[in-house]
Amino acid sequence: MNEKNINLSERSFLEGPHSRRKEFTFSIKVLIELIKGFRALHFLGPCVTVFGSARFGEDHPYYQKAREIGAGLTELGFAVMTGGGPGIMEAANRGAFENNGISIGCNIQLPHEQKENPYLHKWVDFRYFFVRKTLLIKYSFGFVIMPGGWGTMDEMFEALTLIQTGKIEEFPVVLFGKDYWKNLIELTQDMIKYETVSAKEIKEYLLVTDSVEEAMEHLNKYGIQKFKLKRGKTINPSSFLGER
Repeated sequence: MNEKNINLSERSFLEGPHSRRKEFTFSIKVLIELIKGFRALHFLGPCVTVFGSARFGEDHPYYQKAREIGAGLTELGFAVMTGGGPGIMEAANRGAFENNGISIGCNIQLPHEQKENPYLHKWVDFRYFFVRKTLLIKYSFGFVIMPGGWGTMDEMFEALTLIQTGKIEEFPVVLFGKDYWKNLIELTQDMIKYETVSAKEIKEYLLVTDSVEEAMEHLNKYGIQKFKLKRGKTINPSSFLGER
């Protein structure tokens, strides 16, 4: 199936009810994609996912910071996971790759813009955004949110919502770039003021910073120490299940 047809398939599904046969067929495709992701990502050990824009080149300051973050995460013992594309994703993967860490990408198939970056040890191509986002969150013990657009916002709020509602643990979240996120922080203060968000809910796990070192300290304290993670702790693939 080409990329245009993939997009049309997901769009068609989201347009409302279809025949039972069509809905069932789509569900099977989603299940197959989930299983493909499980088989590829199950053996990596603790990961941190870095979200951010695909549109920053390597000369951009945020690209350079994401590269430093990728390297820093490997020093902590984390595998570095991204959406697998260019920009911030490439930078974080590159930092891990060049620092002899584990670099993973969950790439989305699009008719434009996104192709897996060259700094990946392993990647999985996904048809469906919601499957990809689920797996980016499933294997992560922390999240670094770099400046980005709608997709980055979607991923960030998904992670924060799951933490707030207890669907996942209170994993550490870093918003990197104080100036970029200043309006969001002001909005968050208004949410606290109007009691739609509790200050207690976010005071520990959420950090806003411009410092790579501070970000690493936060991820170490509220990720590695809190959850007693061990460097290199992985699950071994099974020959019986065809995973080797």
